[in-house]
Amino acid sequence: MLKSTTVALKPADVDKKWIVIDAEGVVVGRLATFIANRLRGKHLPTYTPHVDLGDHVIVVNADKVVFTGKKLTDKVYYRHTGHPGGIKSTTPQKVLNGRFPERVLEKAVERMLPKESPLARLQMTHLRIFAGATHTHEAQQPEIVDFKSMSAKNFRNI
Repeated sequence: MLKSTTVALKPADVDKKWIVIDAEGVVVGRLATFIANRLRGKHLPTYTPHVDLGDHVIVVNADKVVFTGKKLTDKVYYRHTGHPGGIKSTTPQKVLNGRFPERVLEKAVERMLPKESPLARLQMTHLRIFAGATHTHEAQQPEIVDFKSMSAKNFRNI
């Protein structure tokens, strides 16, 4: 009978990679799921829940992401100012056409990570989102991941 051993990595044993994803025409939720799994390290066979062993992820063209159905106009994001009656709401369309369009994808990924966790906050620092087609991390020699071609459902024509 084979005896299997569970591998528990230590932070010193982790080898992090850099990846680049082009988000033009990609469905937000599917991309956010993929990014969250890469940030946590769940794609690795040596996944350890309490260790940060995920990759650094760079996303370009984040202002060109798409939603399926009528979510672009019907979905509502809520936040609270902290004052009585201070609930605010907005739609993805307003955010994408606003000053910081990369926040749509950033918040989608953030909400897929563990809540109120120092590890999740650390993993979010490994996510770099750019609204345009260029990024500032060429020195890290990131690997390009073609997320669109992984599944026909990942990509939408507008």
